[in-house]
Amino acid sequence: MKLLYDLFPVILFFASFKYAEKNPEQAADWASQLLGATPASQAPILLATLVVMLATLAQIGWTYLRHGRVEKMLWISLALVTGLGSLTLIFHNEDFIKWKPTVLYWVMAGGMLTATFLKKNAIRLMLQDKLELPEPAWLRLNLAWIAFLTGMGLLNLYVAFNYSTDTWVNFKLFGGMGLLLLFMLAQGVYLSRYIKEETP
Repeated sequence: MKLLYDLFPVILFFASFKYAEKNPEQAADWASQLLGATPASQAPILLATLVVMLATLAQIGWTYLRHGRVEKMLWISLALVTGLGSLTLIFHNEDFIKWKPTVLYWVMAGGMLTATFLKKNAIRLMLQDKLELPEPAWLRLNLAWIAFLTGMGLLNLYVAFNYSTDTWVNFKLFGGMGLLLLFMLAQGVYLSRYIKEETP
């Protein structure tokens, strides 16, 4: 359920894009009413961008009402999606919103790398209450996450600017989620050696 909640804006982005793509005339009419004259070819991505901006805002509002606080990464995600999304809508240029996943990945990787130089391990801080590992293992996990997030940022740019917008939208949901699950599975295999060692 947590994963679905976290993916809520991305799922709505995907669904609204696909609906608009299958109904181009209606999508162009809606986009033109909301955003000014919009050709049918641009309507799906512009409407999907507007939807993901509203969905992210709603997600943060619900999180705050339920828990009384909002994680820092959600605030960063909101800032990026509203900033780059607004530029997309104002200039009718989808390149801006295509940068959003990459910037988010690189902000996370940069934060983790900076913490490493300050002798802090972001992965250890998140998991140390649930898992006991030797220091070299914590360092390898942290570096693996930094490398993964950096690579995902590069991969997003490659797909965004070398393939169609439809392909990028599919990759954003299915490709990104699939690669994340594979990466976490690989981490589980790596961590299993330490879990076995602690078993009496």
